[in-house]
Amino acid sequence: MNITILCVGRLTEKFFEDAVEEYKKRLSKYVNFKIVEVKDEKTKENATIQEINLVKDKEGKRILEKINKNSYIVTLEINGKQKSSEEFAEFFKNAMVSGKSDITFIIGGSLGLSDEVLKVSDHALSFSKMTFPHQLMRVILSEQIYRAYRIINNEPYHK
Repeated sequence: MNITILCVGRLTEKFFEDAVEEYKKRLSKYVNFKIVEVKDEKTKENATIQEINLVKDKEGKRILEKINKNSYIVTLEINGKQKSSEEFAEFFKNAMVSGKSDITFIIGGSLGLSDEVLKVSDHALSFSKMTFPHQLMRVILSEQIYRAYRIINNEPYHK
């Protein structure tokens, strides 16, 4: 299984980088896991809706250029479907059974994802109704993928 996290922006905090690297190392036992970053756009403090949409469109074009066309696309969205850790593990098991060997998770920038990116999504996933910093979301998603594979392999994990 190939799993990619495609995200807007770079990690700027060492502790986030360290956490993601740790989960990459742990996941290497189960899957081919990689993170692909695209450049984020700067946004004015009091940006208009038009300016916000322009930023999302620019970031969206960069995202679309990096998507593997054979990949099952999962976008992280506040209004997506929420899953328990066990349901998330089941999601991966079902993907394997149905022949989906390449999954790409997309984390947008601070303004979210463009409509064009949302259109190519096969599944909208939400971790909460709350908003999280996109850098922290990369750590949370990596941990949950790792937890899912621990569950799939009947290995201990914290409940």
